[in-house]
Amino acid sequence: MSVSSTLRRWISRLVTIVGAITCVFFVFVLLVSAVRCSTRDRVPKGVVLELRLDRELADGPRDPLGELLGRSETTIRDVVEALERAAADDRVVGLVAHVGATEQGVARVQELRDAIIGFRERGKFAIAFAETFGELEPSNQGYDLATAFDEIWLQPSGGIGLTGLVSTATFVTGTLEKLDVEPNGDHRREYKNAFNMFTERRFTEAHREAVQSVLDDMFGQLVGHIAERRGKSPDEVRSIIDEGPHLAAEALELGLVDALGYRDDVLKAIEKRTGAEVRLLYLERYLERAGRPHTKGRKIALVQGIGPVVRGDGGFDALRGESQLGSDTVAGAFRAAIEDDDVEAIVFRVDSPGGSAVASDTIWHEVVRAKEAGKPVIVSMGNVAGSGGYYVACAANKIVAQPGTITGSIGVLGGKPVTRGLWNRLGVTFDEVKTSKNATFYSGLHRYDEGEWERLQAWLDRVYVQFKERVAQGRGMTAEQVEAVAKGRIWSGERAKALGLVDELGGYTTAIRLAREAAAIPGDAKIELVVFPRPKGVLEALFDAGPDSSEDFAVADVGSRVSATVARWHDIVRTLESMGVSLTEPETLSMPPVAVGK
Repeated sequence: MSVSSTLRRWISRLVTIVGAITCVFFVFVLLVSAVRCSTRDRVPKGVVLELRLDRELADGPRDPLGELLGRSETTIRDVVEALERAAADDRVVGLVAHVGATEQGVARVQELRDAIIGFRERGKFAIAFAETFGELEPSNQGYDLATAFDEIWLQPSGGIGLTGLVSTATFVTGTLEKLDVEPNGDHRREYKNAFNMFTERRFTEAHREAVQSVLDDMFGQLVGHIAERRGKSPDEVRSIIDEGPHLAAEALELGLVDALGYRDDVLKAIEKRTGAEVRLLYLERYLERAGRPHTKGRKIALVQGIGPVVRGDGGFDALRGESQLGSDTVAGAFRAAIEDDDVEAIVFRVDSPGGSAVASDTIWHEVVRAKEAGKPVIVSMGNVAGSGGYYVACAANKIVAQPGTITGSIGVLGGKPVTRGLWNRLGVTFDEVKTSKNATFYSGLHRYDEGEWERLQAWLDRVYVQFKERVAQGRGMTAEQVEAVAKGRIWSGERAKALGLVDELGGYTTAIRLAREAAAIPGDAKIELVVFPRPKGVLEALFDAGPDSSEDFAVADVGSRVSATVARWHDIVRTLESMGVSLTEPETLSMPPVAVGK
């Protein structure tokens, strides 16, 4: 058999296999969609929603491929909107949640607490069950979340890791010295402490002051929640925490929990409360079947900025398993919302520790453009809105944060590690030629010389001054007022509100209310909350051909995506045919002569 014949047969089989797999996949997706549609309205009367809060919830765009593979993609917004929908649904009688040593973050826990309390205020019951609040690990956040429920049940073998808050900073200066690596950089100003990891061996006075202040605020919030919900004084709560952790029996005696039992005991208690057999439905399934609130009416855009601020594309990165706040993505989303005549206001969800100064400024500019277009912007902050995360928010009409949101860090840092000493230890040497005086500015083999250090200082000064100017303009503050709260210092959301960096405390619900008010939408008018850019489905994630231009980035619809996919396959077919391969007659594949053996 000739080589060309064997190759033709192999390609024919490969095309057939790929085609079969593709068909099976499409059939699978259609079946899943059909099943979801057929069960959409099946919410039984007397249902109790079931929610897992012992695992981290996302706060941002979903990973469609992760959903296809069965990974949980429930978001903070899903929980908030599902509880809002269920609170007004007479088919739903209550909520039971599995809680524990959650890692949601302080602000996210506070947002979930608000949603659960709002659900209960509509006459629904809410019961929390934990196997344990930490097993030889702290669970301050998990217990804080549980206090929002009517009752807290704890497994008899469990305990409560309620021991107070601690923030541990890592310093690698000694390690770098052993490796003969020298950090070479600077920051603005004394509270901008990220660079301290490489230059210090312990907290500086300013670093300790800032962290202690935020920790004290968060601890005060935790104590207040427990005192209010468990009927104790703040001093009693502080004393209990000082004596922690507590075994289950001790927790019951101290009034930290209402009952000891297992999951089946909790269900029996619910049956006794309702007088009927418990009918459970996962909160995620309820949201699919009952539908989200805010799906019809006057349009408010929702733009999500989650993760480190980077130049270029953002969204969920499947390889990293995390979201990035990309300037192209978020700026494109704002442009699309500005161009949409039906959009009356924009809610901008920010949860970011910062990143690129240039990318932050790009997004800041789009927020300003939205305001100039008559579309007010309301920022809702998650766990963190620091440095670039605050930069992108500061121009908004109103800023909303949770009391525990880490806010501010108005400052900048920059530098590089000098590694020549390490390479010398390993016997690696370097030599170089260059064309210009500062050609080694970015080189990790050299310290900044006098001229390069001057250039670095000029860059740091420019970014810091510009950052403060943006804040002054957006928040209506004087330069002196901004400098007083800047210097790279972080604040709790509670403290940031008192300092004028935040307008109100709350989450999604508060931000939507403020967006209504800013757009003069009556409180009783229905609204539609529309996500920009439009979330991709599974098929789009697999076959995304990308936009035709930067202006199409956030506004391409399903039809254009499908058309682009077809066009891509058409291009592949034409390329193969130009090589002599016919895909229209798979049994008579023809290939040009193949030369072998030379």
